[in-house]
Amino acid sequence: MIPGGGGAAGIGAIKSLKICKFKGKTVSTDSDVLSAGIYLADRGYIVPLADNPFFLKRAMKIMEREQIDIILPTSGFDIVSYSKNKKMLRENDIIAAMSDYDTIETCLNKIKFYLKLKNKFNLPYTTTDPLKIDAFPCIVKPIFGKGSKDIFICYDENELKKVLLNKNGMLIQEYLPEKEYTIDVLSDLDGNSLIAIPRERIEVKSGISFKGRVILDKTMQEECLSIAEHLEIKGPSCMQMKCNKDHEPRIMEVNPRMGGGTIMTTYAGLNIPDILIKIANDKKIEIPQVKEITMVRYYEEVILNEYGEKT
Repeated sequence: MIPGGGGAAGIGAIKSLKICKFKGKTVSTDSDVLSAGIYLADRGYIVPLADNPFFLKRAMKIMEREQIDIILPTSGFDIVSYSKNKKMLRENDIIAAMSDYDTIETCLNKIKFYLKLKNKFNLPYTTTDPLKIDAFPCIVKPIFGKGSKDIFICYDENELKKVLLNKNGMLIQEYLPEKEYTIDVLSDLDGNSLIAIPRERIEVKSGISFKGRVILDKTMQEECLSIAEHLEIKGPSCMQMKCNKDHEPRIMEVNPRMGGGTIMTTYAGLNIPDILIKIANDKKIEIPQVKEITMVRYYEEVILNEYGEKT
């Protein structure tokens, strides 16, 4: 099962499995009937929003009907419910190939994330107290947030006060002006980190990388592998790093799932969905050689007929 059929990560996972000629069946779910991924998979289903009390019941019926045995983490919403219920899923012979709920909750709460990592890794200065900000510009973002929604650059104290007056539950962070990277990290299901592939984000639209370049930076790779083990990440994650004015990378956040640009890592030689399924099935894996590549993206259409069927 590939949740979040409307997201780039879900679509990328489906494409990755097609690239490796996956012989099983892919089932995608989403709350929106016009999500492209539910038409690109072998089967597609509409489910309630992940915070709906009927979400899991509906998902379980789908998994029973389609004989699902593994869930790939591609949606930042669905992973909360699935991770909370990993034991119940396992009792039904379904492997949720993702981190445990405690780890996911830490990653989603940017304050808990900062406190967990601040004494061991390089992070941007972070606070919730505007009185502790003495350097501008600064970044203001939600403590709980996804993508690029409600992120502000404040150039002076007045702008900062204005944003905080109109928004609740916000975090204030050091502004990092230089290059930004996403690092795709794969860990096994026991929490042992295996490989990290950095991607420079050359152009970003709505939080998704549209132009990017795989950069095999050993220092960045080793730090992200250490972060994954420190957080006890299981399965895939994508980590965000950005450089300060001295071109030093700082870890900004960790998403305990596949990212919207993970398909680039597939084309570079590391097919994370394929390897993750092999790990879940206790098959021997070999970590492949990855090459540095550049990716540019474009839009592609899915056409439905009058009955809502893919043509």
